Amino acid sequence: MLNRIKKLFRKTEFTEGKRLVINVEKLERRLAVIEDGMVEEYSVERNSDENIVGSIFKGRVKNIEPGLKAMFVDIGFEKNAFLHFWDAIPAALDGGLEEISRNQGKKQKKVTSKDIPNIYPVGSEVLVQVTKGPIGTKGPRVTTNISLPGRYLVLMPLNEQFGISRKVEDPKERKRLRRIMEKLTVPEGMGVIMRTVCQGKRVRHFVRDLNILLEQWDEIDKTRTEKKAPVNCFQEPDLVGRVVRDLLTEEIDEIICDDEPTTEFMREQVSQISRRTRNRIRYFQSGQPLFDKLGIQRQIDDAFHRQVWLPCGGYLVIDETEAMITVDVNTGRNRGGKNIDKTILETNLEAAVEVARQLRLRNIGGLVVIDFIDMKGRRDQNQVYKVMRERLKRDRAKTQVMQISPLGLMEMTRQRLTESLSDSLYDPCPYCAGKGRLKSLVTMSVELQRKLGSVIDRHRDKAGDMLIVIHPDVMNRLRTEDQELLADLERRHTGRLTFRSDPALHREVFKISDANTGKELS
Repeated sequence: MLNRIKKLFRKTEFTEGKRLVINVEKLERRLAVIEDGMVEEYSVERNSDENIVGSIFKGRVKNIEPGLKAMFVDIGFEKNAFLHFWDAIPAALDGGLEEISRNQGKKQKKVTSKDIPNIYPVGSEVLVQVTKGPIGTKGPRVTTNISLPGRYLVLMPLNEQFGISRKVEDPKERKRLRRIMEKLTVPEGMGVIMRTVCQGKRVRHFVRDLNILLEQWDEIDKTRTEKKAPVNCFQEPDLVGRVVRDLLTEEIDEIICDDEPTTEFMREQVSQISRRTRNRIRYFQSGQPLFDKLGIQRQIDDAFHRQVWLPCGGYLVIDETEAMITVDVNTGRNRGGKNIDKTILETNLEAAVEVARQLRLRNIGGLVVIDFIDMKGRRDQNQVYKVMRERLKRDRAKTQVMQISPLGLMEMTRQRLTESLSDSLYDPCPYCAGKGRLKSLVTMSVELQRKLGSVIDRHRDKAGDMLIVIHPDVMNRLRTEDQELLADLERRHTGRLTFRSDPALHREVFKISDANTGKELS
């Protein structure tokens, strides 16, 4: 696989290390995360898009649904936001954190979901943060557990939660960060979470980051106080702003951008955090589109096919449905040698790596079911499971994966915050309505003859001449294979049957009407 990728990058030096490549155009901005020449993540943001995940609103409670244990909040959008009672309980802990107590002597009154309708009655104002954007017919999902992410810290302005990311695994480093946290001057009633990127950083980085977050919160609090609901108190940064805040870690070797003003903006923003990181941001000038120049576009095009090939010759078939994502693993051209078990294991291992990558690339989530090729040995199944878990650690979205079942299925979930890339880049086909299939000509001929027979029997004494409008492809079918069947229908009818083709008509639609009055017959 790596050799094949290196051929795509043969004119560049981007086959090793980890890089961020940003393409800025008039209508959209694109980000690709490249690791050893492979596209690991891909994001697109358009000028017409409105990313509200992470944004903070002062809303108004419109109605409460005790049966759903939820309330609906007006935050200024067409659809009201969904606030579950559990998400309205202050200080709901995040499973990815280790809580550290700095106020052991204080006892807070325990709030349960039963108290929420009394705390937030209909008509009351509430400060909420969007945790999941509107998807399809569903409105956004929100929480009252406000968090402001910075470069190294996450400020919790409405609760006293203190913690360190569990991804910081070194005990000595955790102990050092805990000591630093205890010395930070955090206002009363607020909390702080240390992000994974904190590892190895000095106290001055945290102090500077905390001051920026506190200033940000003052602006939010001022808007909340002065303006009526619904109002946007804080807008989540755009794609470039999120890159500066979340992705410019020590693991990134270089940031490449093809737009000079955007490059300068990133350098200015990063200078407030780390002057050394500023030097890794590079303006890349080329007459050819950046993603084409670096071989990225070809990888993206290949990755978004329904069928995705693996280096060993096997392939995946990925289908997105309303309820879940299904992935089918096949051996394909990988016939292997005499050891069929080894061939199956090799294909499944490569499939596990590629599935984890595809979930990030396509930004698909919810329930995911992977149908691996059946493996007899439990040891092989565990090996595939371990590889999947390891590769999912790269995913910034929350994931949960189960062991392979006796049926050879692996079930997992991936946090879905926004629409998948396919939903945001493509419109459903207006012709097939998203089915991907059309009724065959045989089917349409059968349905037309059945309908005609029904109309003839029902209007035997009343109907005269009939006009039948059909698609040209169906007309051709009737004139050739089904000519005798139509003649039989005409013999049953006292009037005349006139067929007319209309290329503008959908192939699955036909119209039967009275030839004299034009009234449609059913």
